Amino acid sequence: MTTPALVQVEELRAELASGGRPLLVDVRWVLAGSDHESYLLGHLPGAVFCDLDAELAAPPGDGGRHPLPSSAQLTAMMQRLGISPDRDVVVYDGGAGGPAARAWWCLRWVGHEAVRVLDGGYQAWVGAGG
Repeated sequence: MTTPALVQVEELRAELASGGRPLLVDVRWVLAGSDHESYLLGHLPGAVFCDLDAELAAPPGDGGRHPLPSSAQLTAMMQRLGISPDRDVVVYDGGAGGPAARAWWCLRWVGHEAVRVLDGGYQAWVGAGG
């Protein structure tokens, strides 16, 4: 069975309330770079932070601003965050969708299929009373 790419706020809240334990990964990013400060000010319960520039991209250069990281770099990020083959993952960003989509794609690229994007990101979560 294929994991759907998106999860709605209501679905995630129900999943968490019923004892579901997906790993929540905050990938908020702004044009100036990592948005770790926003994560520190508030995030989904139990979420971990993933830095798009440092962990979901190789250093800028001939390959562009955010070239694809190596599989070794992604494996290190997964280990640091606690992503394992048997752990569902939900990624979210500030609401624009690009950073979370990048995290989703990178995880799928290295073979982790149980990953979803929170539709509307952190803004949708807060807007729904989270």
